[in-house]
Amino acid sequence: MSGRLIGAVIAALLIAAALIMAPSIAAGGLLYPARQALRAAIPPGCENRDFQGDDVTLRGWYCAAIGKRRGTIIYLHGVADNRGSSAGVVQRFTPQGFDVVAYDSRRHGQSPGEVCTYGFVEKRDLRRVIDGLSAGPVILMGTSLGAAVALQEAGSDPRPVAVVAAETFSDLRTVATERAPLFLPSPVIRKAFMIAEQRGRFLVDAVSPVEAARTIKAPVLLIHGAEDKDTPPAHSQRIFDALTGPRRLMLVPGAAHNQSLYGPGVWGEIERWIEEALDLRERRFAAP
Repeated sequence: MSGRLIGAVIAALLIAAALIMAPSIAAGGLLYPARQALRAAIPPGCENRDFQGDDVTLRGWYCAAIGKRRGTIIYLHGVADNRGSSAGVVQRFTPQGFDVVAYDSRRHGQSPGEVCTYGFVEKRDLRRVIDGLSAGPVILMGTSLGAAVALQEAGSDPRPVAVVAAETFSDLRTVATERAPLFLPSPVIRKAFMIAEQRGRFLVDAVSPVEAARTIKAPVLLIHGAEDKDTPPAHSQRIFDALTGPRRLMLVPGAAHNQSLYGPGVWGEIERWIEEALDLRERRFAAP
């Protein structure tokens, strides 16, 4: 056998082995996102606090409102992030009378947890956190993964009075397929989903903010970067189309993934949306 033929055989065997291992590797990448250490200092006026999730204790911050308390904003971070990215929200909204709660999602930051399920279990964690809050309006504010979790919980929980969702995905199967390396064939991707479901004990197709959107009653503000290549704005558009209550979709020109909140005027629009949602809640309570 010639050296060239031997090399071709070895290459073919390596490719075959890689394809056999690829579904397991891809499933691991989905279930076990990189864990980023919390490096941000605790914001002034905040305290470290543990929040009880569905079956884990979530490490977080509780930041008390300054002045007369108007409600609570729960900040939900993105994948491979942690509560440290909430500092700007704390600085902006505690002076406006809102408590701000920010916690590390399961298997993120300082929180325990075996796997990330992209909202399948995380929405139950969020519900338990809401259960432990003081009385008053609850506003959910999430980015990327956190936005998807907020939408999934709001679809079955009537307590949130507003949702601000930045750069959400519409459903896990679509976004994970879009993000998969181009060299992975469809059968490998399908197998990876099956392995992820078995290891993570969840259903991929049940992770669907777009389905949750059909039953959300609270006002929803969707924000997305117009140049987002990681999670294209079509994801937010699908959710917008499914919503039946008050809704708005902001496409931020020139913004890529994790950049939409830095667009000009975006935070002013968020503040207006929250105020309008609170006004709507007051009118509903006042109605005979």
